[in-house]
Amino acid sequence: MAKYFDLHIHTTKGSSDSNLTPEDLILEAARIGLKGLCITEHSGPWDRHEFEAFAAAHNVVLIRGMEVDTNLGHMLAFGMDKYESGYNDASTLSKSVRSHGGFLISAHPFRGIFSPPGRGRPYLYRSPTDEIPDTAEKASSHRVFNLVDAIEAGNGGTSDKENQFALEVSDMLKMPVSGGSDAHSTHGLGNFATEFASDISTEEEFLKALRLGAFWPVEGLRQGHPKHFTLGKK
Repeated sequence: MAKYFDLHIHTTKGSSDSNLTPEDLILEAARIGLKGLCITEHSGPWDRHEFEAFAAAHNVVLIRGMEVDTNLGHMLAFGMDKYESGYNDASTLSKSVRSHGGFLISAHPFRGIFSPPGRGRPYLYRSPTDEIPDTAEKASSHRVFNLVDAIEAGNGGTSDKENQFALEVSDMLKMPVSGGSDAHSTHGLGNFATEFASDISTEEEFLKALRLGAFWPVEGLRQGHPKHFTLGKK
């Protein structure tokens, strides 16, 4: 059973930009005391039978997921059996996730919005005609938040300022907030994670807990001192 989950992890099994092997993931998780792991590969979820065999061989709670690059930014999808054509369209993905009883999270939605000009467009504002918001109130009107169930505000690959901005937006929208390391190596695994209100031991329990919305982003778990990631962090 696990109460803390890293909701955003990539391995060499299904993410070409990762150098984290599944075996090293398990070893590092054991070292830092993290018992809940969500493997969210870029290419789609692992084959279910292969994943179940891998999970059965280890003393952690493993959850299948995927990170999808859509026209409205990156999204973490849970409860889906495979990636299908058309999921690059956020509306199509959202409808499919909901029809399957899954759960959809907007991943690091504001990564890049504070970057200097010339560093590339942010994920949510890719078109040159998109106005990049300078307040949480303006950002909260983005249509992506009508398509997802939660917002990832604690992301290990995103700046504190951008994570705090995501917290502000989620607070305005009264939406649940998750945390994940976005780890592509052993370094940083568990820097951000998600705390659930009760222990979870199966995918069914995991999805039920997500739908209840009783979860919070936490930081410091890697150092052995998890605490809620909240507005006003210095």
